Amino acid sequence: MDRSPHELSERKAAILRDLVHLYIRTGEPVASETLVAATRLGVSSATIRNELAALEEMGYLTQPHTSAGRIPTDRGYRAFVDKLPTRSRLRDPERKAIVQFFDDALADVDEILRGTTHLLSRLTRYASLALAPTPGEAPIARTELVRIGSGVLVLVLFDSGRVEKRVLDLSEDLTDTDVESLTRTFQDLSRGRSLRAAKEAILDGASHQPTDTTRRVFGSVAEALLSIEDAGEAEHLVMGGMANIAAEQAFDRRETLRGMLEALERESDVLRLLREAAATPPVSVTIGRENPVTGMWEASMVAAPFGSAGQAVGTIGVVGPMRMDYAAAIASVRAVAERLSAAVEALGR
Repeated sequence: MDRSPHELSERKAAILRDLVHLYIRTGEPVASETLVAATRLGVSSATIRNELAALEEMGYLTQPHTSAGRIPTDRGYRAFVDKLPTRSRLRDPERKAIVQFFDDALADVDEILRGTTHLLSRLTRYASLALAPTPGEAPIARTELVRIGSGVLVLVLFDSGRVEKRVLDLSEDLTDTDVESLTRTFQDLSRGRSLRAAKEAILDGASHQPTDTTRRVFGSVAEALLSIEDAGEAEHLVMGGMANIAAEQAFDRRETLRGMLEALERESDVLRLLREAAATPPVSVTIGRENPVTGMWEASMVAAPFGSAGQAVGTIGVVGPMRMDYAAAIASVRAVAERLSAAVEALGR
């Protein structure tokens, strides 16, 4: 059977795999003698030299200096990542850290996301990014009125796990019985509906109320839902461990580091990248020039969607040098995304 010009034989794939492993570990260009000494390929140094030259010609490797060894290109990293096991095993310390974090997780998805980005950055030593869920069209799971002092708070919990609170501007003297009765009514009118649909149902319900007091309460709750809708239209980015980028020795050139930090400041571009990652579950790996949007030419991102009932509501991931430990990053991101999805489902019940 004829091979395509870029298809790798088993030997070339094994040589590429071992070279990438060595380069990720050492950061030094890998020579044929190093491969012979460090691996069990069972072939001579001359054979490996020939295969390395062929891999370079095919675009999988490059030689930074005439007399130096070779390093992977974007294409080489991609071939390496595509051959990784579909589910890498987490190391015990990382697994325990994830379990402990989610056992102690808070009851608000935004707070959980902020903690999760810091958790991922500690696990991987890369910067962590998250696309937070917006209220938008997310179904409302629960709406409650809660007395706070002399005032009343409306609490809206979404299926995505997001929690929104607004203090109602009410002059009415509501009894505890009134608050309980109104809570049941608003729950019936909002459960399973989007913010916009719930607001319209409540406004419609206001016209059927028997007293001016309850009509004003209905109007205040509708205004609160409108406020949440307006504030939640814009997606927002949660970041953690940004200092890890500046400390990352795998960024060999300062201009590369500066370019990456500038790219991360362009929030709209990063949000677009995270949205695209959500479309390719369970884990998306973007390497170097595969992502011209952000200009992170010598960086890679590992990301995964999280959500509830099979619907993605956000994305979590890490960004670091192309010379990242892909297997460990993929395992950590995938495990965190799965636990985050479970937390979101639990919050939405």
